[in-house]
Amino acid sequence: MDYAATLHWLYTQLPMYQRVGAAALNPNLDRITALAAHLGNPHLKFKSIHVAGTNGKGSSSHMLASVLQEAGYNVGLYTSPHLKDFKERVRINGIPITEEFVVDFVTENKDFFESKGFSFFEMTVALAFQYFASNQVNVAVIEVGLGGRLDATNIIMPQGCLITNISLDHQQFLGHIRPEIAREKAGIIKPKTPVVVAEHDAETLPVFKEIALQKNAPLHSASLHEYSTDLLGDYQKQNINGVVSLLQVLPQFSVLESHIIDGLQRVVKNTGLRGRWEILGLQPKIIADVAHNPAGLQAVFAQLRKEQFDNLHIVFGVVSDKKVSEITAFLPKKAHYYLCAADVPRAMNTPELAVEFKKSDFSFCTHNSVQHALAAAKTAASKNDLIFVGGSVFVVAEILPSKNT
Repeated sequence: MDYAATLHWLYTQLPMYQRVGAAALNPNLDRITALAAHLGNPHLKFKSIHVAGTNGKGSSSHMLASVLQEAGYNVGLYTSPHLKDFKERVRINGIPITEEFVVDFVTENKDFFESKGFSFFEMTVALAFQYFASNQVNVAVIEVGLGGRLDATNIIMPQGCLITNISLDHQQFLGHIRPEIAREKAGIIKPKTPVVVAEHDAETLPVFKEIALQKNAPLHSASLHEYSTDLLGDYQKQNINGVVSLLQVLPQFSVLESHIIDGLQRVVKNTGLRGRWEILGLQPKIIADVAHNPAGLQAVFAQLRKEQFDNLHIVFGVVSDKKVSEITAFLPKKAHYYLCAADVPRAMNTPELAVEFKKSDFSFCTHNSVQHALAAAKTAASKNDLIFVGGSVFVVAEILPSKNT
């Protein structure tokens, strides 16, 4: 198989959570454990850092990788989902995995994959671990896909763990109240392994204390830091606090203050992170952000209120498992919405989304694609207006211009 055929097989042969939802999930770690064993347990051949949380885990993972790169380490980075290219998920020092490695990995193991019925995510995690081991990374920053306790990444034995925050998202899998969700995220805590919690929260902290005590793991609450980052948005301050606090309790890595300063200022350059308050145009200003749950969107729209503009245009779509009423409760009323559905099976169809927006008396129109929605917003906007694109990772992915990676 060539690269295109290999990706097609990965996407369609077995379930993939990002496309189909719950059908792709495995309720335990037995399959990824068996897959890792088949490959010779590559995840045990490099140091790692594990990052979980409802919001901010992607940004925090990229920050950690950038700082460690500045400190001179050979750094692997595993994140999900990708926005434009599958290879974004697996990087070393910001450089995506090669197409050749992806093809060879699948070709060599395809019979085994098919015989055991592994999920897309399990195969992709195993691919990343194999790539990092093969390239002898000094450390790999591993972002949890969903939850923590039962996530396929949770077979690693990390040097340290970071939990960014806890809010309501994926309740059908993780729990309906924040302490239940916190318990799933706390599942990444390992025996005698430092863990930093970036969010100071009286409702969830007792859960982390309980699990850390059971595991005899040093638990740290993130302290405040005055560093800045090239990632735009005030909501990144909490991520900075967590990242720096974790680095300060990991003596295995020699990280100077200069590495922290430079690493935080070069996250995009060093790692290729995209879709976080990304500015795509001026006159009118166009901003895209992948925030997609109530807490994340609230932070983004709080940031949006600080922008100067005449009129606000919002290109918006969500996935079908979202409770739209929880989101419309805080969306700006003084805006015109261009409702759309991303081209994935999980996307909420536009008529269904329109019903919810009509209930709340929003000004909106509907479009049959994300691109058509953005084009309509550009046509309607004057040079002093602002266009925001968001609501779903998949909506943002469809409008981001491709970059050479």
